[in-house]
Amino acid sequence: MQDTEDRSLTALLEKVTVFPRFTFNPKEGIDNPALVIADDPEPDEGPVPRLCHLKRQEGQSFGFCLRLDTNSRSFEVTDVESWSPAEHSGLKDGDRVLEVNEEGVADMDFSRVVRKIQSCGFHLFLLVLRKDEYEQAVGSGLDLQSLAKASKGDSCSRPRLCHISRHSELGLGLNIIPLEGHRGQYILSTVPDGPAEEAGVCSGDKLIWINGVPVSTLSYSSLNRIVKKSADSATLLVIDSDGECCYARRKMPILPVLAECRGLAHAAKTMHLVKGADGYGFLLRQEKLAVTQVIEHVLREVDDGSPAEEAGMLDGDLLLAVNGEPVEALEHEDIVKKIRQSGDKVRLTAVSVAGRLFYRQLGISPLLFHEDSDVQDNRQRTFSNGSQRRLSVRASGGGTELGQSLRCPLDEVF
Repeated sequence: MQDTEDRSLTALLEKVTVFPRFTFNPKEGIDNPALVIADDPEPDEGPVPRLCHLKRQEGQSFGFCLRLDTNSRSFEVTDVESWSPAEHSGLKDGDRVLEVNEEGVADMDFSRVVRKIQSCGFHLFLLVLRKDEYEQAVGSGLDLQSLAKASKGDSCSRPRLCHISRHSELGLGLNIIPLEGHRGQYILSTVPDGPAEEAGVCSGDKLIWINGVPVSTLSYSSLNRIVKKSADSATLLVIDSDGECCYARRKMPILPVLAECRGLAHAAKTMHLVKGADGYGFLLRQEKLAVTQVIEHVLREVDDGSPAEEAGMLDGDLLLAVNGEPVEALEHEDIVKKIRQSGDKVRLTAVSVAGRLFYRQLGISPLLFHEDSDVQDNRQRTFSNGSQRRLSVRASGGGTELGQSLRCPLDEVF
């Protein structure tokens, strides 16, 4: 019995980690490995914003809601869905939004913030503070814009989306220089007072993409072919060296959604219509355009002297938004309903067919850089980009014939 107990005790001791005996040598200091001495905790540096990069796929929503906290006048994240891009990015319920795609929202109304998110495509960048950090910052009188800027660094300049019109003698007015030893990386040199410089390009800028094509995938000869094919103009995404270093440090891709726009060839227009005795004076049709083979919501049969014509509507314009809300991906009947619910006044945002082709080539929404000054004060919005895109897929799959008019059940003409 005693022998069994001794063997059990021996086995138990073998499993125990024995630390060496503590000794103190005044010349060598403390040599006890079991004793850990930590530095004094650093003082609290205050609220630190964090960047959340939400990346969704076709047919997927970002997976969160946004509401306006009327007490603090802040934009609050709510209802973050499990396994969504929002959750994957680190976004939390209660977070307060400081910036959307590198642009501060402190001076924006709720509808404008919503539109920025709805038009950003597949990438969304939110700079946020936790609820308690936000309350701490406001309570301490901190300037939130300065706080956001400090989190990025003073030299963090944004990329620029520059549209260059070709000059008869100077061409685009720039030279593209491959960065030696770095495939797919190119530096720009501009002609003084040339088209590129006037469009906002600076010598030393890094070229990120041209006409919607990332140059990191292009050889120098392929890039030159694209430049030569740009008969009348070219659209470049560029960034300076300081900005590039800042984005690399923050582990952010350089995308058009983060850029400052320096003028593009086509722009969306917002029209304010007031219903007359005979209505608005136009017909909304759903057509499959021959040039794009994509179903679009087309404004047709604009009556002479009608409210639609007076507002600047042209036959063939493509409808993008109703009262500031994007509708390209909605069903025809849903758009008609929105217009009817507007009563005697409605705001329609549209773009020409040529403009739609231009933005489609660039891979961005025509609404991305469009500012609609007259906005509604919606108090809460669920971001449903994904569901709207699923509706768009169903509409495209329906094979609507060119020119077929899809009117509401009452066959109403606006």
